[in-house]
Amino acid sequence: MKQLLLATALVLASGTAYAADVLKEAPVAASFDWTGAYIGVNAGGGFGTFKHTATGTPTSIDVSSSGFLGGVQAGYNWQSGQVVYGVETDFQGADIKGDLSFPITLLKTKVDWFGTLRARIGYTPVDRFMIYGTGGLAYGHFKTDIGVPAVSGSKTKAGWTIGAGAEYAINTNWTIKSEYLYTDLGKADVITVGPDTLTDKIAFHTVRIGLNYKF
Repeated sequence: MKQLLLATALVLASGTAYAADVLKEAPVAASFDWTGAYIGVNAGGGFGTFKHTATGTPTSIDVSSSGFLGGVQAGYNWQSGQVVYGVETDFQGADIKGDLSFPITLLKTKVDWFGTLRARIGYTPVDRFMIYGTGGLAYGHFKTDIGVPAVSGSKTKAGWTIGAGAEYAINTNWTIKSEYLYTDLGKADVITVGPDTLTDKIAFHTVRIGLNYKF
């Protein structure tokens, strides 16, 4: 977990510095207007605890998970004074996984993609810098493998997400952002063997950096 957080922090720091260095020669607007459509890319890391409950078992098997993610986003903002309203959607490829091994892998769960559709509301304390809260619908696909006996199952599930971020306008068209989201895809029955069913509860945190182009 510590290694993932350190790696994510390095991604955020190096990515922001790189984007700023690439675009620093472009002309900067005297006053930035956030109103308009945008598209962009992002990358970061995810971590959490996946819970597994079997039929007739009162306690869950908890598996710590972590991994990297990357994807694309698009949205639209409306600005009124120092307040910015918006809507954003994104789609992420992911490798957020965890397993239980002793000494072989007995249980493994992985989120391999997810997406969100969120409202955003922000505030601009200074020109070209915005802090915001965000939340809305989440959906994603996850898979669980059991080693003994060798069976697997997967589900696509809808849930919810909430988070916050900060975004800075480098110039008239380019912005960079860092963002935290907590995503909960809820519970789903993924594997059934005879009378027994394994139920997964999937929730995780993500931290990512994004680069947007505003039209």
